Amino acid sequence: MSKLTHFNNDGRAKMVDVGDKQITHREAVACGTVHVNAETFKLIVQGEVKKGDVLAVAQVAGIMAAKRTSDIIPMCHPITIVGVDISFSTNDEHHTIDIIATARCKGETGVEMEALTAVTAAALTIYDMCKAAQKDIEISDIRLLRKTGGVSGDYEASPE
Repeated sequence: MSKLTHFNNDGRAKMVDVGDKQITHREAVACGTVHVNAETFKLIVQGEVKKGDVLAVAQVAGIMAAKRTSDIIPMCHPITIVGVDISFSTNDEHHTIDIIATARCKGETGVEMEALTAVTAAALTIYDMCKAAQKDIEISDIRLLRKTGGVSGDYEASPE
């Protein structure tokens, strides 16, 4: 295992200095799944949730969250994001909403946390907008699918 980089010589937390790193184009893709029951699923896909268009609001929430990631993740650098996209796919058989978030930047550090935060905020927004209809909504499988750019190179998750 490589040396952990977020600790100073005294063993206390620090923000890593990325000032000497090369600026590169970077991209990260993350995913997650929201599990609902058949009734809630029908409300979502038919646009009948009382709070409004669930997926439209979740998409905006995810984008906003990606832009504010460094405000909520303590050691995350504020970066200039050049693009964020969120897509949803619904599965009628399993009553799930799969979320995919892609974040891009041009900078000294990666954009993985922004993609993961976008997925998480989108999933939490779906939960929030549907909790009156269903209390036992589940959010699962939030993970990084792939990333490109930077010294550590490209990464692609193993297929399930």
